[in-house]
Amino acid sequence: MKTLLAFFTLAALAVASTSPADAKGCVKGAVVGGVAGHYAGHHGVLGALAGCAYGRHRAKEQARQPKGQAPAGQEKI
Repeated sequence: MKTLLAFFTLAALAVASTSPADAKGCVKGAVVGGVAGHYAGHHGVLGALAGCAYGRHRAKEQARQPKGQAPAGQEKI
């Protein structure tokens, strides 16, 4: 019971201390990750967290790409 209380306290502090941020890519990644996690052993929340992190990473990566340049890994041969 103490562990659960400590977890929720830590989560509440983390949410309260964050500032508003641009969540571009997070929602789509969370949906896909949540569905995949649910079907892969009922770990929907864990999948959603991982999907959000990956979606955010991809959005930042695409934002850094100059206009007109192919995304990484998709260059012409």
